Amino acid sequence: MMLFFFATSCLQEKQTKNDLAYIDVRKRVPEKEIFLTDIAEVTYLCLNSDDDDYLYKGRIHSITENTIVVCDEVSGSVLFFTKEGNPRSRFNRKGQGPEEYLFPMRVLFDETTDDVFVMDQRDRTQVYSSTGMYKRKLTMPQGAAPVNNIVSYDDSSLFFYDENIVLKRIAADYHKSADSIWFSPFYRISKQDGAVLDYVELQMAPLFLGMITQEGDKIPPRGINRIVKSKEGVFVCNPESDTVFLYRKDQPLLPVLYKTPSAASTDPMTYLNNFADEGNYQFMEVYTVAGNEFAAQLPVKYYMRNKNTGEVVQPKIFLPDYKGKEVDFSFRSARREYVNGHVYFELDLIELKQADRDNKLIGELKELVATLNEDEDNNVFMLVDFK
Repeated sequence: MMLFFFATSCLQEKQTKNDLAYIDVRKRVPEKEIFLTDIAEVTYLCLNSDDDDYLYKGRIHSITENTIVVCDEVSGSVLFFTKEGNPRSRFNRKGQGPEEYLFPMRVLFDETTDDVFVMDQRDRTQVYSSTGMYKRKLTMPQGAAPVNNIVSYDDSSLFFYDENIVLKRIAADYHKSADSIWFSPFYRISKQDGAVLDYVELQMAPLFLGMITQEGDKIPPRGINRIVKSKEGVFVCNPESDTVFLYRKDQPLLPVLYKTPSAASTDPMTYLNNFADEGNYQFMEVYTVAGNEFAAQLPVKYYMRNKNTGEVVQPKIFLPDYKGKEVDFSFRSARREYVNGHVYFELDLIELKQADRDNKLIGELKELVATLNEDEDNNVFMLVDFK
């Protein structure tokens, strides 16, 4: 393990000297207004709700080549739509039984095998077909419950970050010496039985990125996105060490980007979060923790880096089909805007109908909204493929 850290450390130092991409949060980065269609192809979509069973309050969990998977936050149902937005199938296995889930906190879909992986807060993952037939149970290693930070790595494995272990270590070590060594643990496991196929630990500074109350209680941070699926593998994001790595099985971790100055050396502390690599662009957020406040309550800086030119800007991204509409361009893991290689944003239908009445909509978005009823239809999704 020590050899691994030494090799990784040397590789990072070597690449840093060879102009490894970085973000310097001390520098003034210019704002830039951008139309989304200048950097991406945009498709508007409303998931059909002519059948009331497919009217939901929830979010997209998985997008595959032909299917969009949504979870209803009211009933706990898992809904399947075609890429054109038409209902395909649905099931609800919510309950306390051995073949049920408490609530579908996170759902991944392998279209090739028709395996639906449903994770709740327990240390297991239930596997069903897209019609709800129970297949098997995956037992997670060491009691992990990877609700937010998990992706389908390839046809045979899942990749996730074990937040539970980290929180236990923080609770045990936070008031000890600053010399304590902390690690971020990542697993790649079999889709068939949950067996561990690979394990990676990243050394990190003993930093607590959440909230510390006046009584000394620690409230864990939320919305830290430590893994992001990519075409090449998985980006492993470690805010405590200010670095993003690329993980590919059977190969060493490869540093791809870092933030300077380090989180440990800044006051108030700043850390890198919600990294995404899309087309010719990299997106990231820099959070600030000051005193006893949540990072999310303080100003968040958004950065966009052009991989071809190296230009870094703070983007203000607008929709050309919606006059004056700025996109809240965040890749926060809590809502999984980045799903299986697709980026999507949800647009509130009630807001869109009012914008249409105010003559703020044009083009394809206006045509779609004109066909919808805010009392009977689902919200509109914007699928984005970056150029």
